[in-house]
Amino acid sequence: MIKLSFHGACREVTGSCNLLEHEGKKFLVDCGIFQGERFSAERNLEDFHFDPAEIEYVFLTHAHVDHCGRLPKLYKDGFRGKVFCTEPTRDLVEIMLLDAARIIAHEAMVLGREALYTEEDVDGLMNHFEILLYDHMSVIDDQIKLKFRDAGHILGSAFVELYITDEGREKKIIFSGDLGNSPSPIIRNLEFADGADFVITESTYASGVHETKEEGVDKLRRAITETVGLGGVLMIPVFVIEKTQEILFELNYLMENRKIPRVPVFLDSPLAIKAVEIYRRYEDLYNRESWNLVRSGDDIFDFPGLKFTLTKEESKKINVTQPPKVILASSGMCVGGRIPFHLKLNLDNKLNHLLFVAYQAQGSLGRKIFQGDRRVFIDDQPVDVLAKVSVINSFSSHADAPRIMEWLGRISNPKPTTIFVSHGEEKSSDILAERIVKELGAKSIVPEYGMIYEL
Repeated sequence: MIKLSFHGACREVTGSCNLLEHEGKKFLVDCGIFQGERFSAERNLEDFHFDPAEIEYVFLTHAHVDHCGRLPKLYKDGFRGKVFCTEPTRDLVEIMLLDAARIIAHEAMVLGREALYTEEDVDGLMNHFEILLYDHMSVIDDQIKLKFRDAGHILGSAFVELYITDEGREKKIIFSGDLGNSPSPIIRNLEFADGADFVITESTYASGVHETKEEGVDKLRRAITETVGLGGVLMIPVFVIEKTQEILFELNYLMENRKIPRVPVFLDSPLAIKAVEIYRRYEDLYNRESWNLVRSGDDIFDFPGLKFTLTKEESKKINVTQPPKVILASSGMCVGGRIPFHLKLNLDNKLNHLLFVAYQAQGSLGRKIFQGDRRVFIDDQPVDVLAKVSVINSFSSHADAPRIMEWLGRISNPKPTTIFVSHGEEKSSDILAERIVKELGAKSIVPEYGMIYEL
């Protein structure tokens, strides 16, 4: 018998961690961090509800910290098994977790408590990674086979097709990870699965429909033109992976085609700069259009006026550059990174503009500003929100409701008997679960945290 339990991302978006148990073996799909106002949120400090030393494998869908961010804690608490992922995911995970460890160390020092994990834990964990290819059937052991399929979400992202021999019969279980908002400007499109017995799907944007890519690019163009006209500062909080690269790609297009005025643009994130360099290593995973652009000599991540600010000294010089200017800085939810510093300096000026291009989790600083709070606290200092605040949904790297339903509907040979709906706020998960029953005729379950389901 196969048992499945959920230890994160239940009726919420962050903390993905799925436990499978079969004939004495235990293995995970993802082990992400819960995101809120700080990395060391209380829930991340809690013990796992299973023994990490008993986990033999982790199948990792991609490098966002809400999917990989508790792996070093898993290692710290006794895990010594194998972590399977794609090659770009491994490279991106390493820089993401080392950066997270530094932030965690600082938070622990400020709060006067033990760090969730350290850089040494990250280094130890990285020795346990094994690389698998896309679309290749990999034999994990005598009962488990696995195939990674391109999820079209970020570079290296995958959905997992697990084949487990149970009571003499092979059962196919699909974990979506995060499904991409295809077509992406850079990476390849989301693939489709033929069939499955059980599916675990995300539901981040399952209650809505994204605006078109063209609408999003036009909103970005208008935001830059308007801010330049006012002589203000345009701040764009970005996730290090994919969001940064997509915005640079679109700015490159707008600048080279003279659709926006020449303006200083700063990428103020050492981690995002490192991620750009990792993206450059994997041009073979770009979609055909981007691959052709690169081969023609176009640097899709560079354009006149762009400056990468790697050091703190370079970052501080942004402040002496007179407006108008554009600042891209992590993190995408305004928690950690350098964006809080720029918000402190610029949020209280009505000439400035804060443009969200990413999901804002409940409890995050970004969510508070996005939902309309007129005063927020940054580093315990009150800051009035007078700047214009707007959002672009088309740059989301998550599938919206129509794309999720299309992806699920294509899993038809065989059709899944049960679809578990996770990784979404309760409203989104419930809406998707209802649509699955009505439109696909499958049983749907919005799982409860820690409850065991028999497959």
